[in-house]
Amino acid sequence: MSTDTETSNGAVILERIDAWQDVVSDQFAFIRKDNLAFAGLVVVALFIFLGLFGPMLAPHNPIEHDMQTDDGSIMRLAAPNADALFGTTAYGKDIFSQFLAGARPTLIVGLFGGLGTGAIGFLVGLVSGYYGGWVDEVLMRLTDLTFSLPFMPMALLLLTFVTPNIWLITLIIAGFLWKMPARVVRSEVLSVRERTFVKSARASGASDLRTMFVHVAPNVLPIGFLYTAYGVAWSIAAQASLAFLGFGDPTMTSWGRMLRMVFDSGNMRIAWWWVIPPAIGIAAVTTSVFLIGRAYEEVINPEIEAQQ
Repeated sequence: MSTDTETSNGAVILERIDAWQDVVSDQFAFIRKDNLAFAGLVVVALFIFLGLFGPMLAPHNPIEHDMQTDDGSIMRLAAPNADALFGTTAYGKDIFSQFLAGARPTLIVGLFGGLGTGAIGFLVGLVSGYYGGWVDEVLMRLTDLTFSLPFMPMALLLLTFVTPNIWLITLIIAGFLWKMPARVVRSEVLSVRERTFVKSARASGASDLRTMFVHVAPNVLPIGFLYTAYGVAWSIAAQASLAFLGFGDPTMTSWGRMLRMVFDSGNMRIAWWWVIPPAIGIAAVTTSVFLIGRAYEEVINPEIEAQQ
């Protein structure tokens, strides 16, 4: 008897895994059909590569190493040259090394902040829309409370009393930005749960969890992908903003902190080679993520494609 039960449970687990694998494969195939979305995916893949291996590829220590001229003096505010491909800072640091090293904290916050934003929002919206009643009331009032708290002032307030670090910043970002996907996913779940195949699953004796995750969730997953993509862009922009305001992780070089350093030095209008790499890095990644999200938005809202 127990063997039959274990076999049945194993079959259910494999069925759920196969269902989610099919969904992920379908999403990748869908992105490949959209040239802009696929180009965005390539840029994001390059960004992930830099985030993983950038610090190891950096030719110099971005904080400790001073670039020097032939006579031994510190190379301050040097334009791009053979020794410093992206030039140097006012403090004699190699900007190329800082750019490579700065991709990692940007990746950490963007990836985990975006995944956290999408996952929390998706689960809250899924549970709220599926169960309705008092569950929906509690979760939506919590969502309303999050909407009433402005992100940047609250984040600055929280980071004022603690030493900022990359994981705390990621947690704060995800803790404030999940509200939008929660609302949108909930509204879609309210529609999906009334469809015939969901009612048939309930009538056949499927549990609420099975019905919710096997039958309802895959049908609203494109919205989850869309807002996860947007969450990555929002998280990167939020982290860069916090770092520029001086509330980034002081132990790590990030693209936002690079912009803060050039601003503090008073050379923002002069040292263009110091400003452009982090600015382009942030803009390229956020734009690429939005291009991926745009492809999903055309599926969710066909009127967008019809207007083009």
